[in-house]
Amino acid sequence: MPLKKNLTKRVLAHLLFWVAAGLVWFYLRYQDYPTLREAALVSLIKISDLALLIYFANLVLVPKFLYKKKYLLFGLLFISSTAFCSFLKLVVMSLVLQNVHLLDAVHIKEKIYNNFVTQFFLVLASIGLKSVLDYLQLQKKLAEVAKQKLEAELNFLKSQVNPHFLFNSLNAVYFLIDKNNQQARNALHKFSEMLRYQLYECNDDKVSIDKEIAYLKDYVALQQLRVSANTEIEFLCAPDLGHFSIEPLLLIPFVENSFKHLSHFEKEKQNQVQIKISRTNGSMHFSVYNTTENTALAGNGGIGLVNVQKRLELLYPGKHEFSIKEKQDWFGVELTLSLYN
Repeated sequence: MPLKKNLTKRVLAHLLFWVAAGLVWFYLRYQDYPTLREAALVSLIKISDLALLIYFANLVLVPKFLYKKKYLLFGLLFISSTAFCSFLKLVVMSLVLQNVHLLDAVHIKEKIYNNFVTQFFLVLASIGLKSVLDYLQLQKKLAEVAKQKLEAELNFLKSQVNPHFLFNSLNAVYFLIDKNNQQARNALHKFSEMLRYQLYECNDDKVSIDKEIAYLKDYVALQQLRVSANTEIEFLCAPDLGHFSIEPLLLIPFVENSFKHLSHFEKEKQNQVQIKISRTNGSMHFSVYNTTENTALAGNGGIGLVNVQKRLELLYPGKHEFSIKEKQDWFGVELTLSLYN
């Protein structure tokens, strides 16, 4: 409703402007015509023709050609449309006023000046005004975006208070757990390490692959406590992986997705998750496969692999290969990253 109300107000404002412009033109020129009726008709024709040309130029020519830097095409279309409207105006006036002399070649320079030249500069002035208004509106939007970004950054800083509190609390809880309950202590320790990694290690643009793998292993270890006993988890990391850096938290979404969409096989059928990381000829190869009963769900569920692909396109444009593999009872993803420019 507010949008419709604003549109109605804008339409009414434009109508009032053109009515006022027509009345002013009529008041200044009515003495040039033998009757008030003819003066009113000419005022209506000229104002309507000018309005039509201004709206066409500002709503069609400017956004489609001028703002897209198609200057030559814009100039040709602008001059052509102005000439056409000027001629059309004379045709309509000759028919309404029943004056064929408006179309003859007598006083041609005067007719060109009164119709084409005047109209050309009036429309050009409207284009200049629109460009200024569009620029001011763009600056306002940019300022709003900058403000929203600043607010988001402030909210992020505020939100970090809770994770830090949680991290410190986990350390306190760790010492409250009975020393004999080593499994609980180990799980809490791994969770604490994961939180430490997210809070302190992921602030840089790149992180060591060793740290990223350690994070993945902690996550997998926690998942092993959750999944059923008939789930086999295989994490293979090549010993010659080497030292290089990647974007932080780049690989975890694929691992999360595999655990989230594990199949619900009965105990007589084994569930599996296979994670492999290797390096060959300057490229890192990463794959995650898991048993599943619904590959379509696995491909679209969780955080959404589509979003992960978009992130890869932003972070590694032209330097990655990503594919989804589906076969009976299995779903997998494979990623290859070029480690050099």
